[in-house]
Amino acid sequence: MGKRVMVPLVDGIEELEAVTVVDLLRRAEVDVVTAGLAEGPVRASRGVVFVPDQLFATVAGEPFDGIVFPGGAAGAEKLESDPRILDLARDYDRDGHLLAAVCAAPRVLAAAGVLQGRRATAYPGHLEAKGIEPEDQPVVVDGNIVTSRGPGTAMDFALTLIEYLEGVEVAADVEAALQRPAPHRRYS
Repeated sequence: MGKRVMVPLVDGIEELEAVTVVDLLRRAEVDVVTAGLAEGPVRASRGVVFVPDQLFATVAGEPFDGIVFPGGAAGAEKLESDPRILDLARDYDRDGHLLAAVCAAPRVLAAAGVLQGRRATAYPGHLEAKGIEPEDQPVVVDGNIVTSRGPGTAMDFALTLIEYLEGVEVAADVEAALQRPAPHRRYS
């Protein structure tokens, strides 16, 4: 049986991060369940509408190998204000399951208290506001915690999650099929 990951969705999430994580994990044959915290569609930060696979309350007690929180400041605020999310993050950390967050969402992990004494990164300002000094890296892995900086690092974040869950060979295969060029800039 393959790995299974939950991606909670709320209004205000960053769509590029949510889509990239879900798409790449599914390319790696990870069973991804998007879970809406409320019934109905979710409107992301730039107006894209998502229809979650399940309602969070329905799947929260099911076994998952990890939880991935997409960013977006408004979405992260909603996630960190939901006691169910904070309790689940604490449970997953205690059990050593993957907890991953990108952009503003590492603040959710900070609010749950699972980043104390851990290395992490986030969109500038979000961890500092929680008293945590982030690392200046696109993606940071510290045990079962994986964090990333923002929309521009979403692909690296998702590939790191694949490597964590399925191994380096699967991550390399998924990346090769994407035809990603070597890093470069086209600003003139």
